[in-house]
Formats: sequence, C-alpha cells, structure tokens
Amino acid sequence: MSIHTPWGAADREKFYAEGIVFYSTPSHGGFRLDALRNAKVHPLLREADGYYEEDCAWAKVAFTFPELFSKDHYDAAVATIKNWCPDAYEEIAGVTLAPGESFGKDERRFREEHADHWIVISAIASDCHPGMVECVAARGGVRGRGPERAFLVPQDEYRDRGRFGFVIDEARHALCDRRPESET
Repeated sequence: MSIHTPWGAADREKFYAEGIVFYSTPSHGGFRLDALRNAKVHPLLREADGYYEEDCAWAKVAFTFPELFSKDHYDAAVATIKNWCPDAYEEIAGVTLAPGESFGKDERRFREEHADHWIVISAIASDCHPGMVECVAARGGVRGRGPERAFLVPQDEYRDRGRFGFVIDEARHALCDRRPESET
C-alpha cells in the first residue's frame, strides 16, 4: 500500500463508504474524507485537509455520518465533541453545556477563575517535612510566564486535588524553604 497520510505511510485501510476511508499506520491513523464528503462536515468541525485523526477528530466524522457507525460509537463521538469542541457543539446543537458536561469547557472555566492564583505545576513528597508535599506553583498554572514559588501542602489535602490542578491557598499553605531557581 503506498497511501501517504499525515501520520506516515498507511499499512491498512478500511472503507466506510465512498469517499470515507480509515487509514492505519504503525504509529497512528485516522479518517480521510474526499472533498465531497468533507464539505458535508459542519464548518466548525471541518478539517481543511480532510484528515481526521483517530484520537478525537474521528468523532467529527461519526457525528456527520451517523449512519456509518453503531449507536455506541455515535454516542462516544457526541461525548468527544462535547469534551474537546464544546463551543462548536453548543453552536451546532443550539444548547449551552452545563458544568460537568464538557471536560474542555470545565477546564477553561477553571483556568479563567484561577488565572491569578498559584496552581501547582509539580509536586514531590517532602523529605524535610514529614506528612507534607513540596509543591511548585505558578500563576494560572502556566510554566515560564513568571515566577514560580514552592509551598508546603499536607499530603491528605494534596491527595484530594481537583482534576484540573491544585490551587494554593496562601493563607494556609506556607512557602517552602526550598525555592525553585526562578525565585532565587
């Protein structure tokens, strides 16, 4: 097989319908839609080159051509689009996703709410302070955009951190005596 894809040379192909082919490579894969089928994908979901990788973008193909997929695969496609393309999903479906309905939208909300807070970017069990975690934090949880500081957080508290990160409470979490190089 001599088909070249964005993921390398295809070693397998599966025809779903005319103009819709799934290609596998040794490392990755995805769908290739011809120009006619790609034009049927909603503009907010459309990939200009017609290639839809297998991790998330495949869902755009299943969402557009539900008749080619099982109900379970279609439902998984809808969930994937809600999670990773929430703005497009809301516009296409005419709905507003509530908190908890979209990982991507929830994460964006968390980042906006905590943009000025210290969010942990790395952590290690403290060998100097038993029962504590030494946490390096940056404003908004973004490395390299400013200073980083080290804080001590109780292990039990750190263990219960949220899915988008741990927010330092400067009133409760002491600065650690081991500071990252960016603070010295």
